[in-house]
Order: sequence, then C-alpha cells, then structure tokens
Amino acid sequence: MAVLALSKVIPFDLSTPIEVFTRTRLPDGRPGYQVRVCAERPETDAGAFTLRAPWGLEGLTGADTVIVPGVADPAAPPSPAEREALRRAAADGTRIASICTGTFPLAATGLLDGLRATTHWLAADRLAAAHPDIDVDPNVLYVDNGQILTSAGAAAGLDLCLHLIRRDYGAAVAADAARLSVMPLEREGGQAQFIVHDHTPTPGGSVLEPVLVWLRDNLARPLTLDDIASHAGVSTRTLIRRFRDQTGTTPLQWLHRARIRQAQHLLETTDHSVERVGARVGFGSPTAFRDRFKRTTGVSPHAYRRAFR
Repeated sequence: MAVLALSKVIPFDLSTPIEVFTRTRLPDGRPGYQVRVCAERPETDAGAFTLRAPWGLEGLTGADTVIVPGVADPAAPPSPAEREALRRAAADGTRIASICTGTFPLAATGLLDGLRATTHWLAADRLAAAHPDIDVDPNVLYVDNGQILTSAGAAAGLDLCLHLIRRDYGAAVAADAARLSVMPLEREGGQAQFIVHDHTPTPGGSVLEPVLVWLRDNLARPLTLDDIASHAGVSTRTLIRRFRDQTGTTPLQWLHRARIRQAQHLLETTDHSVERVGARVGFGSPTAFRDRFKRTTGVSPHAYRRAFR
C-alpha cells in the first residue's frame, strides 16, 4: 500500500489507511500489507504539522494499491510530477483509491472521467461542476469501479479501507480489522444519512419569512398547498414563484424537508416510537413517514436512530 501525501493533506485522511492497513493481520499472524508513505518533496505541509515522508514518488512504483487522502484545498491541482505518477501507476494496473477530497486531485488526472465517484457531501456539487465528465454520487460511502475507487468524507475512509481488505483477503480478515478499528464491517445506508439538509437562507424581512416561520410552527398539521397560500394571502401560483425565487424549491418540498429534519431531531433526542415521531411531524401514516424518511436520508427511521441516538 502506497499512501500519497499531497500538499495540505488532511491528517485524519492520511492516518486512516496507515493505521488500518498496518494493523491488518492474516489468520497465521502475518501482516496483510506493507505500507509506504510517499510524497513529492522531503517535507509536506499537513496543516497542524510538517510531514517527513520516507518515500518519494518512486514509492508508488510497484505498489499494489495507491491511496490518495483528502486535501484541505481541493481547488489546488496536483503537481505535474504527482499527476504523472498517478497516471503511470494506473497504466501499470495499480489499484488507486481516494479518501474524501482526495477525489479532486485524482479527478485532475483524468482517471475518473466517465466513471461514477463520490467525495465528502459538502464538496460534491463542486466536484460535479469542476469535472462534468464524472458521475458524482453524493449519497454513498464509497464507489468501487474495480481499479479506481473513491470514498466520502472522514469516517467513510474507514469503510473504504475495510472494503479493500475484504476484496483482498475475505470477510474474516476484514471483520478482524473492523473490530480493531471499533467499526462495523458494513454500515447501513450511505452518506445521505449524514447530510444536513439545511434550507436555503431567506433574507430577513422578506415577504416569505413569516410563512416559513408559520410552517415550522405547524409541521404537525396536514397542510396543503392551498392552506399555505391562504395563510400567505396569495395565490398558489404566486406562492410557488416566491418559493422558487427565495428558497430554490417548492412549498411542499420545503415542508417535507422541514418535517424530516424535525423527525431526525426527535429520533436522536427522544424515546418516542417511530409511529409517534411520524405523526408529530405531520405524516398521515407510518408508511408514508418511513418512505419519505428513507427517500431523503437513505436509511429507515429505526436505522437512523441506531446510528445517531
């Protein structure tokens, strides 16, 4: 395993593969991997400290896998030498995997063009805009394209590393590595459950602000589009236009999102049953609540509670 430390590498993303792979043991006790930390220069800026990597870019040659950890500045492209080293490794058949915003320097090599990929959900739109040839999926923990893999932010790097161990040595070795990392071998759901679905800010004093406040205070009511328009004192057509102009969505979509956010809060902080939570945030039936919750977060209400309670 060669871990490539780019300039302004994120320490957490750098240490994740180092710790997971150096501690991986086979059934007979032998280490599963040899790990090299590589960098273009003798010293690399790692934010809180300066990293001295034992290997230069030549350390990527002959590696079975190259890991590209996240970087603090995704807009900064890899150097020509780093880009060429990654391309050469890929041409040699080396498996390449990125963690978090490490997808950005990997994307800069062109190796992700035409492929599905992911990154931290906060940076997904930026990745899609910068690299339109990549099919960006912000809802998953990692994407395995065979030779090229990408993962979402922070802890998703652990999911990716465990997935690689399972590919290389099977579930038993991967499960042992997961126990050492105090991680489940597979987490239920994807990155969508961690995304904070904030509403688009509405300027204070805008004509829509009182309506949004009223909606937040009346989530439990079975509101219709006509109800909202009546409270706002406008036609439904005008209401929809104002919502699109000021929030980027429709009134009912905004309402559904607000209900799910409140449901997440209740699942995290109360002992209410799932049925009661759904009723308290305005869903007419438990089935409708479960369907809408899973569509928004990627997991069921029960799974969300287990993960975030």
